Amino acid sequence: MSEDSKLRIENVTKLYGYGLLGLKKFKALDNISMDIDLTKPRIVVLAGETGSGKTTLLRIIMGMVKPNIGRVFYKGRDIHKLRGSEAKWYRREVQPIFQDPYETFNPLRKIDSYFYDTIRNVVGIKNRGEAEHRIDESLRFVGLSLDRVKGKYPHEFSGGELQRISIARALLTHPKMLLADEPVSMLDATLRVGILNILKNLKEKLNMVIIYVTHDLSTAYYIGDDISIMYRGTLVEYGPISKVYQEPRHPYTYALLESILEPDPSIRERYPAIKPSSIELKEFLIPGCRYANRCPYAKEICWHTLPPPTNVDGVVVRCWKYLDYKQS
Repeated sequence: MSEDSKLRIENVTKLYGYGLLGLKKFKALDNISMDIDLTKPRIVVLAGETGSGKTTLLRIIMGMVKPNIGRVFYKGRDIHKLRGSEAKWYRREVQPIFQDPYETFNPLRKIDSYFYDTIRNVVGIKNRGEAEHRIDESLRFVGLSLDRVKGKYPHEFSGGELQRISIARALLTHPKMLLADEPVSMLDATLRVGILNILKNLKEKLNMVIIYVTHDLSTAYYIGDDISIMYRGTLVEYGPISKVYQEPRHPYTYALLESILEPDPSIRERYPAIKPSSIELKEFLIPGCRYANRCPYAKEICWHTLPPPTNVDGVVVRCWKYLDYKQS
């Protein structure tokens, strides 16, 4: 895989302040590394509990947040160093879809104005007829049309329709990658499958790479090709979703999946009972594995040293359990 054909997240760490005046720091993200092949259409899921760092990582990939340590490369270019025409190129190539469709659009602004602004300022199409054709094409991909949205305000649409409109706006630039931050979490269950199917169609028909952030593992399994499990700012397991679901390696992954899967005695025998969670910030401050406080396998090294990524049958896992380690 060449540098020009991948998204490379390299040792990304992000610090945030806490305590009086925020002078103390904790690692909201700690040494995150991951490569995504842009030549293969796929949906990569970032999954984990609220506060695991999923959205922070996504915003770093968007370029909205800059890491304290580490870099993000898209097709060989450091995205946080892009300026001028290169920054505009990245905005065309990589488009976001946000969680709350009602917060995406100004309630006092007509929906079609967002489309015309994107066409003019990002895509660079000035001709009105050509612009309207492009807008209508994007809207029809999600089951709407320009005539349906022209002159209307956000309150005239349902949440599901607004999320489809958000996807259509993102499609205007003909992006190569979409960054979807929990795009169905604010929708009724009856509307979720429709949005998920649109994302699957984007992958299959437009050959897109989609990074899909969620805490809902049932939708993750329905839509995903690969999955990254995050816990307290660390990436604990990453691989094909079928392998991760069928045989979770990291104790946290098992605990997470156990909450949605049918009880299977053959799986349970491999994992002792999980301890209840401690205070979240306390776990962020552990210098080693953040899961050590809850893990039934934790040993001394787990508390002090973050385990390196280890490939186990095609799945990358960060756990001392899978390393041939002998404590001196």
